[in-house]
Amino acid sequence: MSISASTLVVTAKTRLAEGLVELRLRHPGGERLPDWTPGAHIDLVLGEGAVRQYSLCGSPRDTDEYSVAVRREADGRGGSAYVHDSLQVGDTVGFGGPRNNFALVPSPRYAFIAGGIGITPILPMIRQAEELGLDWRMLYLGRSREGAGYLDELVEYGDRVAAHFSAEAGRVDLPGWIGGFDADVKLYACGPAELLTAVEQIGAEWRPGWMRIERFVAEIAPSARSTPFEVELARSNRVVVVDPGTSITAAVRDAGGSILTSCATGLCGTCETAVIAGTPDHRDSILDEAERRDGRCLMPCVSRSLSDRLVLDL
Repeated sequence: MSISASTLVVTAKTRLAEGLVELRLRHPGGERLPDWTPGAHIDLVLGEGAVRQYSLCGSPRDTDEYSVAVRREADGRGGSAYVHDSLQVGDTVGFGGPRNNFALVPSPRYAFIAGGIGITPILPMIRQAEELGLDWRMLYLGRSREGAGYLDELVEYGDRVAAHFSAEAGRVDLPGWIGGFDADVKLYACGPAELLTAVEQIGAEWRPGWMRIERFVAEIAPSARSTPFEVELARSNRVVVVDPGTSITAAVRDAGGSILTSCATGLCGTCETAVIAGTPDHRDSILDEAERRDGRCLMPCVSRSLSDRLVLDL
């Protein structure tokens, strides 16, 4: 795994809710941090080089500080445990980004669905919509009120935010809530895989492009091809053979090429590469259906090829 990272220092660590902490991060020298827009995330390099992606949940106007929230994951890979148990105020972490695969596109009306830690990229979105005086509504889902972060802020928005906790009210009527909107509403959803799958299924009956989702766990589809294919590196005029079971990224690196990666699961967008010719077999969790049909880019860490040769801008 490879990532180009600068350094941030932890200036505050706050318990937001049960199993949830917020980190505030600044440049060690007090320098201005890179600009970002609602929906963006950064890579944090934790502990012994583990890289994790976290959505920025503060204000884009604050150019001196980033805020991220980290949920303790009992079955995680150790990143959240490190943040909760080991990371302290004054410690430094590497970081990369910001990058935005979940950008808020212009619309007169918005609907937001946040499940659990999925509230983090949604928060800056509703703040922006509120500042612009736009019509918006949000459904905030969780198991319990005790584990829900940022509730105090959300209460201030009144009935525009519907909070539903399964421990109190059982299963939410998701089709009913989504069905209450006209087709001109842009819907953004972030949260657990089960929730997002349900939203996608309901949204399949709506017009294309009305919905955007962001996943925290990759859902990598099976490859449509079981035979080798060629990747032509347009900049270096080289051809690399990609065998079954080998990623494009690994094959290019084995041949002496370079592709910057972070998550290596098709979630973060670090490795996004332009496609000059050929038909990609998209297996990422970032691109929407229109972008997949367009075929102008792919995530080489997980995607493959439907054609015998892909020509990439590498």
